[in-house]
Amino acid sequence: MSGRIGITTGGKSVAALAAAAFLAVPATAFTAACKQERAVYVDRDGAYELRFAPLNSASAAASNQFKISALKTSVIMEGYVMPSEDPVRAIGILMFNCPEGDATGADLDACTVWQGAVYGVDAKGEMDNLQPEGAEAAEKLVLPGLGPAIRESCAWGEGKASVAPWDVLTFKECAT
Repeated sequence: MSGRIGITTGGKSVAALAAAAFLAVPATAFTAACKQERAVYVDRDGAYELRFAPLNSASAAASNQFKISALKTSVIMEGYVMPSEDPVRAIGILMFNCPEGDATGADLDACTVWQGAVYGVDAKGEMDNLQPEGAEAAEKLVLPGLGPAIRESCAWGEGKASVAPWDVLTFKECAT
């Protein structure tokens, strides 16, 4: 007797079958149950994580808020997505170490890392403006020019970010 106790089915343990079933479920099944304000994304190199959080304000001008962490560093950048018109776009802004309270335009320019359109990609590969809170989480996010912008920003350098992310981030999980 081996001393191990387990349930097996045809020579395979239930845990192994459950793990195989979990891994066989496409990411779409997970994003369908996740709202955009709880979605977490990673870049292809595993160097960055983008994490959405609820705005908790019905009167906010932004449609989403998020943080991007340069993993293996202490760099955490704060971002917002806001709707714009003519043409209709979801416009994002990403900032690092902005001053608290009253800030001048020059202060905000100095701490702005990236600004541009934010696109969501669905399970069919269709790209559209990122949807606001309450919508189903996108499979992927596209933030054009994010990598080069980080490289040229105040978030880059010794002791800060040192790897530029890819502009496409993939759904990782739904935060609780």
